[in-house]
Amino acid sequence: MMERRDKVNYYLDLADVVSQRGTCLRKRYGAVIVKNDEVIATGYVGAPRGRKNCTDINRCIREEMKIPRGERYELCRSVHAEANAIISAEREKMIGSTMYLSGREVSTGEYVHNSNSCSMCKRMIINAGIKQVIVRDDEEHYRVIEVQSWIDNDESLSGISGY
Repeated sequence: MMERRDKVNYYLDLADVVSQRGTCLRKRYGAVIVKNDEVIATGYVGAPRGRKNCTDINRCIREEMKIPRGERYELCRSVHAEANAIISAEREKMIGSTMYLSGREVSTGEYVHNSNSCSMCKRMIINAGIKQVIVRDDEEHYRVIEVQSWIDNDESLSGISGY
């Protein structure tokens, strides 16, 4: 008899499938927002509607400039999976919801090691009213992040020396 997939990994599997629509040449991310066991919205990495994707032009400026992960996202052509999911949902439905996030390296197909949302996406997740983000580490393991911890530990205050 086949064992039933646990619910968290089921939603992470959905996020992984959503990521396959991604058009980034570096990483494929998929996000699924769920509330009361109902999928509210999905999102994947891709250029804004009407613009060419990195896969269309076969070029990644951040890769060409050898910009490390987590830096200089303003140079990227794409909208992140988290942002695309949030854009597609009503805020009222997102309040108290959970976002499931799965990312893979395009070059290897492996899950992104120690994956997390960028600072801009964290701000959008906070403002959307999402309560938790569950991030896939591998096929069976994941981390549960309480969004309140991003509010309590405001990384944007580090390094600010005043105006």
